[in-house]
Amino acid sequence: MRVITVCGMGFGTSLMLLMTIKDIAVEGEAVDLGSYKGKPCDLIAASSEIAKQIVADVPVLSVTNLLDKKGIEEMILPYMK
Repeated sequence: MRVITVCGMGFGTSLMLLMTIKDIAVEGEAVDLGSYKGKPCDLIAASSEIAKQIVADVPVLSVTNLLDKKGIEEMILPYMK
């Protein structure tokens, strides 16, 4: 499974979220809001504010608490292949 994490600049919130997601044993990449389009992925995860701005053909997870590892894991597990 490949997950793209998105934030405004691509190296703050998205990296923190990606580190949490990689603990669940999925592949991923952290990108900025302008770069997610065209990136192959199965799922996109972002903070709730950024997620509102994402239009994609794959599910977009809106994460409200970036420090809640268990909550993020529970959000992603239903999408695992």
